[in-house]
Amino acid sequence: MRDRDAEFNHPVLVQVYDAQCLWGREDQLFFDLAAETPGTRVLDLGCGTGRITLRLAAAGHRVTGVDPAHVSLEAARRKPGAGEVTWVEGTAADLPAAAFDLALMTSHVAQFMTGDAEWADALTALRRSLLPGGKLIFDTRDPAARDWLAWNPVDSRETVVLQDGRGADLWTEVTGLYGELVTFVHHYRIDGEGAELRSVSTLRFRSEETLRGSLELAGFEVIQMFGGWHRQPVGQGDGEFIVVARAMF
Repeated sequence: MRDRDAEFNHPVLVQVYDAQCLWGREDQLFFDLAAETPGTRVLDLGCGTGRITLRLAAAGHRVTGVDPAHVSLEAARRKPGAGEVTWVEGTAADLPAAAFDLALMTSHVAQFMTGDAEWADALTALRRSLLPGGKLIFDTRDPAARDWLAWNPVDSRETVVLQDGRGADLWTEVTGLYGELVTFVHHYRIDGEGAELRSVSTLRFRSEETLRGSLELAGFEVIQMFGGWHRQPVGQGDGEFIVVARAMF
């Protein structure tokens, strides 16, 4: 499908993504967790346009950013400080073995891995890429919070300004609910683009039980799990599962 995950693959929509997704409390928590071990070798899987990747590199970490979306990765490579990062166009299957102290998946990257086999393979590859005792930290939305209820043309509508000065109106609508899967469409009306642009995606909302089970099978031990961006307990924060797991050998 041409519109599938276009927010990461269309040159104009990647600009919209950068204008919309500025540094926030989510990024700060990942940054702070990484900072607990200074100078680490960090993998940022699903790095996108490099928002947190570049900040980690500037803080002195040795960072590798991996993403399958060519357009997003090219945008990251053009940003200041990009020369301090090793950029890889690929997926978890392309990760080197025993190369990192810490692996991150931010911005709910884990939810884009919708199939059981895809998720299991990614976790296996991540464990293989970590040194003994290395950590995996990622976020995924708690299905009990039902965040998708706000993904409608009224509650989700916003306007952003692109780097070139153009305005963009955007909103989201859910088009399908199938068990743990939620399919939705991002709509964009951008000055000078004529026709409306769209990005269609599906996310998997895994339960805490499913997450813990899949991590254990892949050789990880969950050592912390937060429910919000200020390290609140699960169920008392922002409707998140923020997982800190250790690779077991």
